[in-house]
Amino acid sequence: MSAGTFDILIPFVEHLGIRLLEKGGGRVLIRLDPLPEHLNSWQGVHGGVLMTMLDVALSSASRSLDAACIGATTVELKVNFLGRAMGSIFGEGRAQRTGRSLIFSEGELKDEAGLLLAKASGTFKLVYPSQTE
Repeated sequence: MSAGTFDILIPFVEHLGIRLLEKGGGRVLIRLDPLPEHLNSWQGVHGGVLMTMLDVALSSASRSLDAACIGATTVELKVNFLGRAMGSIFGEGRAQRTGRSLIFSEGELKDEAGLLLAKASGTFKLVYPSQTE
């Protein structure tokens, strides 16, 4: 998939300005160029923004395994914050293990210099059109 917007409408992700760089085969790359409203009182990117980026990267990696799904529900997400996020942030999500109904994914956020900012692991359930009716 080419860079730009996600293949489904996620209004909050669009509001934050998170961009999809790559998606396919259980792997996703995303990017955020923070705006002043993304910052906390110490002028670093707010943890809620970072958690959202990780949730998006991991769930999108899960969704990339099945083109028939229309979304992914987060069942569980664990995040470790490891560094102060400033400037552009790059995220990677990788689907690690699939079961009958759940997918386990993990990933991380890094800055432009490659410094690790946060790591996450999570469990996701894919959503299909018949489940929304």
